[in-house]
Amino acid sequence: MLRLYNDLLVATDGGQVSGLCLLDLTAAFDTVDHELLLQRLERTFGVRGQAIEWFKSYLKDRSYCVIYGGHTSSAILVSCSVPQGSVLGPLLFVLYTTDLADLASTFGITLHAFADDNQLHVHCDISNVSSSVKALEQCVTAIGHWMSANRLKLNAEKTELLWAGSRFNVACLLRDHDRTLTLGVSTVKAADAVRVLGVLFTPDLALDKHAATVSAKCFFQLRQLRRVRRSLDSESAATLVHAFVTSRIDYGNALLANATKSTIDKLQRVLNAAARIISGTRKFDRGLSRIIRDDLHWLNVPQRVTFKVCTIVYKCLHGLAPPYLAELCVPVADVGARRRLRSASRVLLDSPRFNMSSFGRRAFSSAGPRAWNSLPEYLRQASSLSVFKRSLKTYLFE
Repeated sequence: MLRLYNDLLVATDGGQVSGLCLLDLTAAFDTVDHELLLQRLERTFGVRGQAIEWFKSYLKDRSYCVIYGGHTSSAILVSCSVPQGSVLGPLLFVLYTTDLADLASTFGITLHAFADDNQLHVHCDISNVSSSVKALEQCVTAIGHWMSANRLKLNAEKTELLWAGSRFNVACLLRDHDRTLTLGVSTVKAADAVRVLGVLFTPDLALDKHAATVSAKCFFQLRQLRRVRRSLDSESAATLVHAFVTSRIDYGNALLANATKSTIDKLQRVLNAAARIISGTRKFDRGLSRIIRDDLHWLNVPQRVTFKVCTIVYKCLHGLAPPYLAELCVPVADVGARRRLRSASRVLLDSPRFNMSSFGRRAFSSAGPRAWNSLPEYLRQASSLSVFKRSLKTYLFE
């Protein structure tokens, strides 16, 4: 999600528009063919010998039955699917559909996948929108054929499309071009917002609508907690707040790097309300900042975003993050020979320059290195992730 948002922001900063297509699969995990999966593991990934036998024993000879009202149905052999809710299930599905990325690249389309959630995106100038729409249509059609041949089903009726860019470019696109995709007998119209792994993306790539949605859900939970607060001790109230409120605030918050103050304030108000419920204070009581900092030991929303971004950068630099994020964090020492001697020991990152600061500054490829370079040297040279996170939180409090 972070890499996808980065790519959209970078393209917008360069004056382009982006077509984002979210594919929907029908019962994706339930229709994975065991024989095809085993063949792919063996031929594509070189899993052979005892290792392939382990996978065979894991997948085959499974059965299920239904127990209801004291009665048990006869057992039925499961000839396909990977177990949902398991550790291996999503990984096996990704291996099963690994050819999709190469297939999309033949049409000049980039594919990002998280288990069975597949996002296609293409960047283009306004003058090339028609050819990009055609490439998207051809790509989705080819993916549909591939899925049919591999026992999967692409649901064209639930496939979503979003055109993103600067407000001026999106307005020109909506006025002068046909933005729909034609997939067989189905027509996919451009949406005003799409949900990508739980985060709402809008055409202007602002996260105001996402923040408002998260805020509304959190306040609903806080109203429920307020009704039973008298029956809870402070520790139980804090546990429930973390489960239902702060977890929502922190989810995907790395996308909020350099977001507008109005967007951040929506979430900060939620955090303040949660602190008041735990501490038993009223809305206009003084000392809330002290309670958040000293009693609850919470970071405010801007610092929580910085904490997440810097933690991800640390993982990128130490082989703990996916390569598609790690390649966005380039040490200055690897960029230029003149700067190598001065910067190698300081663990500084190269920060790319962008044209339109309102978009480029929010991209992880810019926000990540800038946040990292602003840290003191002793933090950048932390010996382990746990030491880094502990020291980083202390630094942000100070």
